[in-house]
Amino acid sequence: MKSILVALVLLLSLSLYAQTSGDKPAPKNLQVLPAGVDLHAVMSGFTAGLGVKCFYCHVQGNFAGDDNPNKNVARTMIKIVRSVNAMLPAGTSPVSCYTCHRGQEKPVSAP
Repeated sequence: MKSILVALVLLLSLSLYAQTSGDKPAPKNLQVLPAGVDLHAVMSGFTAGLGVKCFYCHVQGNFAGDDNPNKNVARTMIKIVRSVNAMLPAGTSPVSCYTCHRGQEKPVSAP
């Protein structure tokens, strides 16, 4: 069972984080996302999932900086999503930012 979960997480990671062609400059200060990630695709998913713009987490003019506390919240949430997906049985639809946020800055709660 554990090997199935590991395989599921690996497949999810590969599908979420497509490799770049190598002609773009290497991103700086990646602490949670893997090297070689297509940042544009990943960040587009985050902005759609939360309905926010880049500067909700990043400091304008310093995308690699950690001065915006929302960036560390995002890193924590990425880790939580990975943990949840690792526990799901094979064939289960993975969770994402959109699963809870539904395009809203704050997670949408049931009444």
